[in-house]
Amino acid sequence: MTDFKRHNFKKLKIWQMAMEIAKIVLDVTDTFPSHEKFGLKSQMDRCSISMPSNIAEGSSRTNKSFRHFIDIALGSSFELQTQLLLAQHRKYVSEETTESLENKIEEFQRMTMGFQNTLSAD
Repeated sequence: MTDFKRHNFKKLKIWQMAMEIAKIVLDVTDTFPSHEKFGLKSQMDRCSISMPSNIAEGSSRTNKSFRHFIDIALGSSFELQTQLLLAQHRKYVSEETTESLENKIEEFQRMTMGFQNTLSAD
C-alpha cells in the first residue's frame, strides 16, 4: 500500500481563496432578481461552492486522486468566471464587482494550477 500524506484543507491557501470567492459570490447572487433563483443565481452558487468543496474532499485522497478533485475545482472556477460575465451583461453585477471578483478567480486559478503541479502522481 502506498503511503500518502493527507492535506489539512483548512490550511491550504487555495481552499482559503476558494472559500473567500464562494462567500463573495453567495452575497452577490443574493441581490439577483427573484426570477434568477433557479437560473444564473443557482448556477453561480453551485460553481462557487464546488471549488472549496472539491479541494476539501480531495485532500483526504491520494495525490493522484487529489489532482482529479483539483481539476474539478478548476473547472468550476472557469465556469463561474463565464457566468460572472453573463451576470454583468444582464446588469446584475457592476463592472467594478466583476473586475474585482474576476481577478480573485484568476488568482485562484494560477495558484491552484501551481499547487496541482507540486503533487506527485502516485
